[in-house]
Amino acid sequence: MDLELLAALRTPEGAAALTAAAEVTGADPLAAATALRTRGLSPGLAAAALTQTDLRIRAEAKFGTAAQTMLFTRAGLEQATRAAVADRRAGRLRAAGVETLADLGCGLGSDALAAARAGIRVYAVDADPLTAALAAANAEAAGLAHLVTVECADATSVPVERFDAVFADPARRRAGRGRVMDPRSWSPPWDFIAALPGRVPRTVLKLAPGIDHALLPPGAEGEWVSVGGDLVEAAFWCGPLAEFARRAILLPSGAELTGSGTAAAPVGPVGAFLYDPDPAVVRSHLVAEFAATIGGRIADPEIAYVYTDTAVDTPFGRRLEITDVLPFSLKRLRTLLRERGVGRLEIRKRGSALEPEQLRRDLRLRGNAPASLVLTRVAGAPTALLCR
Repeated sequence: MDLELLAALRTPEGAAALTAAAEVTGADPLAAATALRTRGLSPGLAAAALTQTDLRIRAEAKFGTAAQTMLFTRAGLEQATRAAVADRRAGRLRAAGVETLADLGCGLGSDALAAARAGIRVYAVDADPLTAALAAANAEAAGLAHLVTVECADATSVPVERFDAVFADPARRRAGRGRVMDPRSWSPPWDFIAALPGRVPRTVLKLAPGIDHALLPPGAEGEWVSVGGDLVEAAFWCGPLAEFARRAILLPSGAELTGSGTAAAPVGPVGAFLYDPDPAVVRSHLVAEFAATIGGRIADPEIAYVYTDTAVDTPFGRRLEITDVLPFSLKRLRTLLRERGVGRLEIRKRGSALEPEQLRRDLRLRGNAPASLVLTRVAGAPTALLCR
């Protein structure tokens, strides 16, 4: 994809190419390309249409049926905010009274579109010309161009003080380098990002889920979001937007957990049930708050598994029933699994250096019974928990 191909895809001929490409979805790639060229399409336009069709299918997981009218790049789709996450954020901004928003590093426009759907007027910028052009095209396709202005510009040049709020999503990848871990090497760099709340108090920063809590601006709220059990992002809500010190959000249910992020869970013995908290709960440092909701405890101060003596339903973690607790020993574990006829074994771990697949080979499983094996520590000692 380049600007020339994007322009071609937005012509009537390009629209016809996209329709034709959708009709041959699933066919052998060579046969599909040949079918499009027999209709008189140039090789470049045919290839671009087929690529967009493939990306639209993949994008449905993030955007639903709206993906079928959007245009993507592979990298842009990978980094785009899921619609459910963007819509929730936009709703929170609108509820806070935000009417105008500067979107710095808008990517393909997911957050800008969500804000516009919530009735917020958005000025969106991206430093990459193609990405900015795609965001503008997506706003037009969604019928939101009257609310979304997109420009190719350096985020640091935007007079953010003119807007009610700022949303910033710094680029954390580089072509050929993958993820960039050092915040000082993000684009724009962390020094600029961290200074935004001082310029516009209502600032939201979208960041990688593994962001260091120490980078949280004073008084800001750290929020971690998971979708279907997958941790997808962290967001720092600054100034008057902050409501709690830490928050974990589970989508699509909308369940949320809040707290200080500094509380310690009570420590006690292993119980009859183990709960593996959702990754948003773990990353937001809300394990103690989660344990309190189910009357639970942890068995090691450094391990985020929670235990109870009775079963409690909760949206914040997966529950397993513990059948056996034993100090880790390959020989004893192999014997126990053979006695139980376990041949299908799910292996989870926290606080263990063992590699699950290597352990699976070493156990030489036989039988048909299913089980879950949890490798962890209890009071500092390596422990194996067999669960159903």
